[in-house]
Amino acid sequence: MLNKTYPYYLANVAVAANTDLEVTDKFSGEVATRVAMADAAAIDKAIGYAVEAMPAMRAFPPFRRQAVLEHCVKRFRERYDELALALCIEAGKPINDSKGEVTRLIDTFKVAAEESVRIDGEIINLEISPRAKGYHGYVKRVPIGPCSFISPFNFPLNLTAHKVAPAIAAGVPFVLKPASRTPVGALIMGEILAETDLPKGAFSILPAHRDGADLFTTDERFKLLSFTGSPAVGWELKKKAGKKKVILELGGNAAAIVDGDQGGKLDYVVDRLAFGAFYQSGQSCIGVQRILVHANIYDALREKLIAKTKTLIMGDPKDEKTFVGPMISESESNRLAGWMDSAVQAGAKIVAGGKVEGAMFEATLLEGVKRDTDLYRKEAFGPVAILECFDDFDAALATVNDSDFGLQAGVFTDSLAHAHRAWDVLEVGGVVINDVPSFRVDNMPYGGVKDSGLGREGVRYAIEDMTEMRLMVMRKTW
Repeated sequence: MLNKTYPYYLANVAVAANTDLEVTDKFSGEVATRVAMADAAAIDKAIGYAVEAMPAMRAFPPFRRQAVLEHCVKRFRERYDELALALCIEAGKPINDSKGEVTRLIDTFKVAAEESVRIDGEIINLEISPRAKGYHGYVKRVPIGPCSFISPFNFPLNLTAHKVAPAIAAGVPFVLKPASRTPVGALIMGEILAETDLPKGAFSILPAHRDGADLFTTDERFKLLSFTGSPAVGWELKKKAGKKKVILELGGNAAAIVDGDQGGKLDYVVDRLAFGAFYQSGQSCIGVQRILVHANIYDALREKLIAKTKTLIMGDPKDEKTFVGPMISESESNRLAGWMDSAVQAGAKIVAGGKVEGAMFEATLLEGVKRDTDLYRKEAFGPVAILECFDDFDAALATVNDSDFGLQAGVFTDSLAHAHRAWDVLEVGGVVINDVPSFRVDNMPYGGVKDSGLGREGVRYAIEDMTEMRLMVMRKTW
C-alpha cells in the first residue's frame, strides 16, 4: 500500500511542508494518501536553487551522471512492485499495464545512462575558401540551463522519466511539477534521486495546483519548458513562456489503417487493435481512436474485433485479469459519454460496449460516426474506437490526414509500396508499419506535428534539446 503521506523535494531534500493534496484510489474513490503541496514561494526557491546549481551541474562529469542514472535503475528494480502498485492505485491503471510502465521507466533510465557518456561534438573544416586557410571549427554541446518540466497523469512514471533522465544525462538542473492526480510515482523517483550525490539544487519535485504554478511557465530563469498534456493547455503555456525553448508533447486522435491484404492475419491485427484502443482505458495520446479497414476484409475484421472487445474484462485494476480499469475521474468519463451520445444522436451505432458507470467506461466500438462530431474530431482519451471502411488506400491516407492532430499512425500492410507511401504522405511524427500507433520504444524519436506538439522526446533527442551547440574557431597559424 501507499505511505500515509509523502513529502515534496526542494533542492534534493524531502520537505514535509503539509499534507494538502489528497490522492485518491481511482477505483474506489477513497483517499489513498496525502502529499505535500508547493506554494509559489517554494517554487520560486526551487528555481533559485536550480540557477545556483548550474555551475556545479556543468562541472559534474559524465561518468558521475551515469552513476546517478545507474543507481536509479538499480533502485527502481528493487522497488518494482511498490512502484507498480502505487501507479495502479493513483492512476487506476490495471496492474499488468502498471508493471509494464515500471519496466519502461527502467528502460528509459538505462538508455539515459548509456547516452550520458556519449554527448559528442564535431570538427568542422572551415577551409572553404582562401580567406579561411588555417582555420578550424570545433563544436561541443553544453547544458542549456535550468529546465521546467510539467508531466501528465496518464504515464506518471515513464513520461516523467523522459524528462528527468535526459536532464541528468545532459547536466541540467530541473524543477518538476508532476500531475496533481498522480504525483506519487514522481515523489518516489525524488526519494531515489535524493540518495545520490547530485549537486544541491539539481532537482526539485513540487506538486502544485495548475492555477498556482505559473512560475513553471513564465519565470525567465528557466531556459527550457517541457510540457506533456492536453493541447489546449500546452499551446496556452507556449504563449506565456517568453524567450525560453518550449517542447510540447500533446494529444492526438490516432488512426490505424488495415490494408486489404491482411485477410490471413486478422487475429493478429485484431489483437493489436484491441490493445491499442483499450489498454489503460484508452487514456493514451497514441491510443487507437480511428480504425480504417479495407472493404475486402471489413466485415470479417468487424466481427472479430467486436467479439474481442466483448471479452475485455473491466473492473478493479489490482486484479490481474482486469484489462479496462477506471478512467482518471468521473468527470472525464462523463465528458466522453457525452461525446458518444452526441455521435449516436447524429447517426452512429454502438456495436460493442457503451456502458458507463461513474469513472468506469466499458470498452466501446462504434461505426457510422460522422466526421464533424467531437468523438471523431477531438481526442477521445478513453476506451472508445471508431470503425470505418475504405476502398482506396490513398483516400484512407487523406482521411487520416483530415485531423488537427498528427502524433503517430499505424498501417497494417504487406505492400512495401504502401508502407513507403504512408511514410511519405501521412502528416504525423511517426508511422508504425504492421502495428498500432500506440507502439513506442523509449529510445526512438517521439513527438507530433500540427496540434500534437513541438519537438521530439526519446532520450538522445531530449538531450539535444537540453543542450546547446557552442562553437570554437581556431586559427592554427598567424
